[in-house]
Amino acid sequence: MPEVDYIIVGGGSAGCVLAARLSEDAGVSVLLLEAGGRDKSFLFHWPAGFAKMTKGIASWGWSTVPQKHMQGRKIWFTQAKVIGGGSSINAQIYTRGNALDYDEWAVEHGCEGWAYRDILPYFKRAESNERFNDDYHGIEGPLGVSMPRATLPVCDAFIRAGQEYGMPYNPDFNGKAQRGVGYYQLTQRNARRSSAAVAYLNGAEQRPNLTVWTGAQATRINAEKGRAVSVDLYRGGTRTVVRARREIILASGAIGTPRLLMLSGIGPADHLRSVGIDVVHDLPGVGGNLQDHIDLCAIAELTGPFSYDGWDRPHKTMWAGLQYLLFKNGPAAASLFETGAFWYADETARSPDIQFHLGQGSGIEKGIVKINGAGITLNSAFMRPRSRGTVRLSGSDPFAAPLIDPNYWSDPYDREMGLKGLEMAREILAQPALSKFVRKEVLPGPDVRTRDSLFDYACKMAKTDHHPVGTCRMGKDAMAVVTPELEVHGMAGLRVCDASIMPRINSSNTNAPTIMIGEKAADLILGKPAPKPALFSFERNDACRFAVA
Repeated sequence: MPEVDYIIVGGGSAGCVLAARLSEDAGVSVLLLEAGGRDKSFLFHWPAGFAKMTKGIASWGWSTVPQKHMQGRKIWFTQAKVIGGGSSINAQIYTRGNALDYDEWAVEHGCEGWAYRDILPYFKRAESNERFNDDYHGIEGPLGVSMPRATLPVCDAFIRAGQEYGMPYNPDFNGKAQRGVGYYQLTQRNARRSSAAVAYLNGAEQRPNLTVWTGAQATRINAEKGRAVSVDLYRGGTRTVVRARREIILASGAIGTPRLLMLSGIGPADHLRSVGIDVVHDLPGVGGNLQDHIDLCAIAELTGPFSYDGWDRPHKTMWAGLQYLLFKNGPAAASLFETGAFWYADETARSPDIQFHLGQGSGIEKGIVKINGAGITLNSAFMRPRSRGTVRLSGSDPFAAPLIDPNYWSDPYDREMGLKGLEMAREILAQPALSKFVRKEVLPGPDVRTRDSLFDYACKMAKTDHHPVGTCRMGKDAMAVVTPELEVHGMAGLRVCDASIMPRINSSNTNAPTIMIGEKAADLILGKPAPKPALFSFERNDACRFAVA
C-alpha cells in the first residue's frame, strides 16, 4: 500500500494551495488527488474561455433536485472537474466579500481566528496585485491579480449609469469599502488566467516530495479506531488504497467533500442507513447548511456592435485568437464580466447585499438567452441568503451523482431581495449614461411589470452563481462538522479545508476566500504561528479604516 504523510483529496483552489504550501517542507511527502484532468486546453488559460466552461467543459454535469420554491425547476449546477477546480473555469473575478462577513464567523459562530483582522494577512500573502500595494493588498504572492485589459466603452457607460443611479465610484471593492460601482480585479497575470493550478501548483509540482494524480477519484476514507488512515480511489479503472501517516485533508468543495464523507460512513446516521451505508461516525451536520448565490439577469439590446456578441462566428473567432496571440488584447483577453457593483436591496442591511456583474454580451453562460444582434447582460444576486439546503446521497454507488438541493428561496426574504435586485438592474440599464448604447430591454421585457410576472420570469431564468459553501461548517455546536482548526469533530487525522467550512456565505464571489482558506489551513496543519492580526475600526455602511498593528 503506498504511504505518504499528507493526502489531499481535491485539486481545486484550496487543494492546490495546500499542496504547494505543505510541500515547502522538504521533510514531508504530499499526494494530491484530483478526479478531473489536466488544464491543457488553451480555453483554461485564455480569459474568454470562461464562456465555454459553464456549458459543460471540465465539469461534473450535475443539476439540482427540483426546487420547490421555484416552480419545481431543476437548475444546472456547474462544479469543476479539472486541476485548479473553480479557479480554472470561473470568470476570474477577484472579490473577497465584506469584512463583517468574517467577523460574524468569529463572533456569531465561535470561530476564533477567522475574524477579518485575522484572515486579511492570508489574503495578502496569496496575492500579487499589479495595481494596489497597500494595507489591503499584497504584491509578492503567487496569485496574479490584475485590472481588466479588454473592456469596451459600454463598461465605462455602465459605471456612469451606476453613479446616476446613486452609487459612488469604487476603485477597489477589496479595499476600505465594498459599496459602489467600478471595475473588478481579475485573477489574471499577463492577460492569462491565474488559476490556483497555474499560480501554486505549476512550480511546486517540480518538488520530489509532491505527487499529483489526476483522473483519481476518491471513493472512501477508511478509519481505524476513530482515526482516518487511508483513501480508496479509482485511477484508470484500477482501485488503489493510499495510506496517510499524518493527515487526510479533504478539499473537494461544498458538494464533493460532504459526498465523500457520507460515502465513507461519516455523516447523518439516519440518512446513511437509508441509502445502505454503514455508519462509521454519526456527524449530523455533514451535507447540511448548503448556501449559494442565485443570479437573476436583465438583458438589453444595443444600438450597434458595442458588445462581444457575434465574435463566436468562425472567421471572427480566428481573428480574435490571432489578436490575442500577437497583442494580448481583444475579445479573447476578456473575462466578459469586468465591471460590476455592490449595493443595497434592503436599506437597513449592515453592508451591501446585492452584487451586479455586467456581461459584455448575451448568452455568455449556460441557460442565459442569446439575443439577435448585440446585447449586454446585467446579473444581480442577493448576497446573504437565509435559505439553507442540503447535499445528500442518492445511494451507495460512489460514482452516482449526489442529490443537490440548495432549497433556493425557502425563506421568502431571499425571494423578495432577489426580485428587488432584478428591479434595480433594470433601473440601472435605463439610466441616461447608457442611452447611447441601449436600444431597449429585451428581458424581462416591457410586459413583465407585476411582481407575479417578475417571479415567473425569475423562476424560468434564475441560475446558480457557482458559489456553493457551508456543507461542512466549522464551529463548536452539535451541527458543526469541523473545529476552527478545521479538524473533523470526533475523527482524528481528518480535516476539511475548502469552501464547505464556511459557517455563512461571504458577500461576493467565493474563489478568493477559498484560496485564503487554503493558505490559513496550511499554517494550521503545519503548526505555524498565525500572522499578526490587523487592527481596524468600522464606519457605517461597511467603510473601514485600517492600520497595521
